Amino acid sequence: MAKIKLEYLWLDGYFPTQNLRSKTKVEEHEDFKGTLEEIGNWSFDGSSTKQAEGGSSDCLLVPVAIYPDPDRKDGYLVMTEVMNADGTPHESNGRATIDDEDDDFWFGFEQEYFIMDTETGLPLGFPVGGYPAPQGMYYCSVGGKNTHGRHLVEEHADLCIAAGLNFEGINQEVACGQWEYQLFAKGAKKAGDEIWISRYLLQRLTEKYGYYIEYHPKPLGKDMDWNGSGMHANFSNSTLRTCGSKETYEKICEAFRPVVDEHIAVYGEFNDQRLTGEHETAAITDFSYGVSDRGASIRIPLITVEKGYKGWLEDRRPASNGDPYKIAAVIIKTVKSAKI
Repeated sequence: MAKIKLEYLWLDGYFPTQNLRSKTKVEEHEDFKGTLEEIGNWSFDGSSTKQAEGGSSDCLLVPVAIYPDPDRKDGYLVMTEVMNADGTPHESNGRATIDDEDDDFWFGFEQEYFIMDTETGLPLGFPVGGYPAPQGMYYCSVGGKNTHGRHLVEEHADLCIAAGLNFEGINQEVACGQWEYQLFAKGAKKAGDEIWISRYLLQRLTEKYGYYIEYHPKPLGKDMDWNGSGMHANFSNSTLRTCGSKETYEKICEAFRPVVDEHIAVYGEFNDQRLTGEHETAAITDFSYGVSDRGASIRIPLITVEKGYKGWLEDRRPASNGDPYKIAAVIIKTVKSAKI
């Protein structure tokens, strides 16, 4: 018999921006294979996470995905859904709202973030009491003058790959101390699971460096001339991947126009500070789409057009602090509503 460490992860009840919580369960197993079938539900004190009252505080943790923990001996990362005591989804459970049981929807999320120094409260590369050089030379840069935090970013990439996540890439972003990584998954729920697992690995990693991760979409202030952080959502279903029709693409894009408010409501807190119509964004009150247009709400990738309208769409509005479960859920709902 071997003892294994199961790190149960869940999202708390803070609104509108939920936080990751986790705790470790040590179990004895013989020949543990790392599958969901081998582990059970758990519970936690919901009154400490804004998910229950003190008089009836137990909430259930139901495992939905398990990955090896590359930074712990005999460790596993267990993503869970929060359920009420009667087994129904808790109101904070965005994963349960995703209508994609057949995994027809594929998502590629581009997670941007700032690496912050805990001592200064500033992004890496920012001097105390001043500013670094204007943005322009940081994007995809190399060298100590413009590149800050590569050691953390490279280590995070290795952890994600070792955990078995479908990690697709990294790059420094437009602002100083700002980075991005990309994840892709077939199935909206799996895509959300992997973003949350990757966020957990990133945030835990900062503990040994004296850093923290800032997902605020405009952490330097809405009036500062620096790009904000988003989490662009690239998405497709079988129709978008195979239709070969410009008209169908336009009908799907138009389905987003009347539900702007519904989407913005779950695309991340403080997103109004980022979606100003500047810095490669569309205004939060507008809706637009266009081929290869990074200033539009939804971009139709040029490669999709070149392949005869067989590919995907990119919703550029989600903020870096958005919940991928809720983002995917509303995108799927809107795509399915298109009259095609």
